[in-house]
Amino acid sequence: MITKTFACPECNTQISCQGNLGDKIKVVCPKCGKKGVAIFAVDKADLKTKTDSLSIEVAGLTKIYKNLKAVNNLSFNVRTGEIFGFLGPNGAGKTTTINMLCTLMKPTSGGAIVCNYDIIKHSLEVRKCIGLVFQDASLDDRLTARENLELHSRLYGVQKSERRKRIDEVLELVELSARADSIVRTFSGGMQRRLEIARGLIHYPKVLFLDEPTLGLDPQTRKHVWDYILKLKKEYKITIMMTTHYMEEADELCDRVAIIDHGKIIALGTPKKLKDNLGGDTIILDIPDDDVEKARKVFKKAKIFDSQVLLSVKNAGREIKKVLEKAKKNKIYVIEANIRKPTLNDVFLHLTGREIREGAANLRDELKRRRGMRGH
Repeated sequence: MITKTFACPECNTQISCQGNLGDKIKVVCPKCGKKGVAIFAVDKADLKTKTDSLSIEVAGLTKIYKNLKAVNNLSFNVRTGEIFGFLGPNGAGKTTTINMLCTLMKPTSGGAIVCNYDIIKHSLEVRKCIGLVFQDASLDDRLTARENLELHSRLYGVQKSERRKRIDEVLELVELSARADSIVRTFSGGMQRRLEIARGLIHYPKVLFLDEPTLGLDPQTRKHVWDYILKLKKEYKITIMMTTHYMEEADELCDRVAIIDHGKIIALGTPKKLKDNLGGDTIILDIPDDDVEKARKVFKKAKIFDSQVLLSVKNAGREIKKVLEKAKKNKIYVIEANIRKPTLNDVFLHLTGREIREGAANLRDELKRRRGMRGH
């Protein structure tokens, strides 16, 4: 009898069951009620759930450096065709996780299946089926865009007969066809990032890993890169796992998000579901200092900071009229009223007591200095 533990693909709850090799056991998640079939694979691969087609299955993944547990017993699944985001502050363990899944680093314990291959036992097969865009620039800036792609396609064994066609395809995808024969050192930072994405696609990968794909880019260029990522999902059906510390990026792009802090996943779900768990919108009232004490008595469940009253409500668009009428009835003068939808930063703040942006600016500035980025 073998005991297997895996993560529910819907809510990440840990589920354990027992069986023998070759057994198929019906399982139901105790938290969300999702049903599936657990299979004890004959080759002793990690337990797989067949409720969804999975491209990545992670079970107990751990990485320890001396006394630092950089990645702490992670378990999660990435469905085929989805964009899965790893959201967290600098040093949370995002890049270390990516490096292990891409076979660039061996885990201390635990493991993962990528494209149906074990990352430890079948590392070469894993590398053949994945693409990777590193956080740091890794292009040869003395070569042209086409030469960089030619070199990479040869390393990945793309047949000579289709090499030229494939290079032209990925250059067109990232809108660099007109600069195909330009030296890369003449490219802006945004153009280099687009070329790195093209390079990661040259060998038809099933899974693409993007490590902080827009770090150091200006907002306009970042939006362009978002468009390319969404196009990959829509037109090429590629499974994408990306790390980021930009909340709006995860919210805009990702089907599901795992929030990671200190090497642990502290929340997992769709961006909407994670934000909905906070209980609704926030109504913000700016009031005079003289009315603060009165507001405390009237709005007993509100949080008051300086001269701002913060009320968490469901359907703020409907409730704000009642709130303003209540303030007027109690002679509380409202200078300004605003509605704010919850953000993923609010989720992180609620779970950890601090903002996800802390330290982000320093890392961004350092990467811009190292890359020599100049915009788009």
